[in-house]
Amino acid sequence: MKSYDVAVIGSGPGGYVAAIRCAQLGKSVAIIEKYSTMGGTCLNVGCIPSKALLDSSHHFEDAVKHFDTHGIELPGEVKVNLEKMMARKQSVVNQTTVGIEFLMKKNNIEVYQGVGAFKDATHITINGDTSQEIEAKYTIIATGSKPSELPFASIDKERIITSTEALKLKEIPNHLIIIGGGVIGLELGQVYKRLGSEVTVIEYMDRIIPTMDKGLSKELNKVLKKQKFNINTSHKVTSVIRKGDNVTVTAENKKGETVTFAGDYCLVSVGRSAYTAGLNAEAAGVELNERGQVNVNEHLQTSASNIYAIGDVVRGAMLAHKAEEEGVFVAETIAGQKPHINYNLIPGVVYTWPEVAAVGKTEEQLTEEGVAYKIGQFPMRALGRSRASMDLDGFVKILADHTTDEILGVHMIGARCADLIAEAVVAMEFRASAEDISRMSHAHPTFTEAIKEAALAATENRALHI
Repeated sequence: MKSYDVAVIGSGPGGYVAAIRCAQLGKSVAIIEKYSTMGGTCLNVGCIPSKALLDSSHHFEDAVKHFDTHGIELPGEVKVNLEKMMARKQSVVNQTTVGIEFLMKKNNIEVYQGVGAFKDATHITINGDTSQEIEAKYTIIATGSKPSELPFASIDKERIITSTEALKLKEIPNHLIIIGGGVIGLELGQVYKRLGSEVTVIEYMDRIIPTMDKGLSKELNKVLKKQKFNINTSHKVTSVIRKGDNVTVTAENKKGETVTFAGDYCLVSVGRSAYTAGLNAEAAGVELNERGQVNVNEHLQTSASNIYAIGDVVRGAMLAHKAEEEGVFVAETIAGQKPHINYNLIPGVVYTWPEVAAVGKTEEQLTEEGVAYKIGQFPMRALGRSRASMDLDGFVKILADHTTDEILGVHMIGARCADLIAEAVVAMEFRASAEDISRMSHAHPTFTEAIKEAALAATENRALHI
């Protein structure tokens, strides 16, 4: 039986980063992955393939709608080759997962394929093509999550699908019904909307992206309706029925009236649930909560003192970069260091176009906490860079403490906001004031100028370009 300092169960962003950091700190490391490729949900059926399809569909939309305005004339009709688009997506996935395999070899991390199950707190059975057992002084659980299901919606993976199947459809839906107006549903909805599908979103809450600042929800709703999305908020889905190639979704609206939606595909996108199947956690003394998540303390330590858990399988936002930070945190904790994570400063992003990004507190949270704040907001359409690229939708909003001017939250929607939000994270990590950002030089013409202008607006209501 081989023995290791650390065993990591799961090779998603949290798991493989934890393994690398442990190896960097001089630990002998094994990583266990049940699938044939590494990278978990994110790299295989999540972040990476969805962004590949978003980029491909964006190029198609630009060619159809915007090339002529730019003075680009094509010789014939622009068409979608879905098979080739999916093949490109898969090549991106393959390159990325192979890259993780390279990093494991580079860092002398031993990879085991199979389902890792605890025999006890220091022994793990790996059930793959053959069964084997390893010993580990410490174990990091990084088994991730799976799409949540509705009790009355039987996922058949053909017409009633999850995000996994939506990433590999062989045809463009005529009418895609999406249950859930969160990040995953809206991103995949935009992919197929661009490719020609009618898209209907049904959301239980009173707004889409309900966990983000209300101003972002309102703006994204306006933009998506302009893109011809059918958005139905405050709707409770009660049944999903398939007959042949047709799917009927029944819901109750906020008036209590019964409404039906008919399409040829239904994407159930109502969040994700922690995945612990086959882990045999109880054998190691690892406690789970009522939601199936692994219980951890502030050090991400489970009820078994030598076992830690990170990422989607524990509480908090289900984000790849949150899992990565936790992976590093645990590795450094095991090595005797004193790492720190500020969960308030983990940014959230929606990769629709325009992109949506946020970090820190929302207006609703600050109001609930009784914090006096001031707002600085600047519209993207006032930027020269936005006019040059025809990306006019959106804004940057900075929330700052009314007395100290410290930045408490930054919320933005517009072109490249997924990248722009990093400036806000850096500023807030160093507890910058709105005035600090307002006095920093920002290159012109860029989208980042909207951050400076919003900071100026928050400081003394003196934005320069509105």
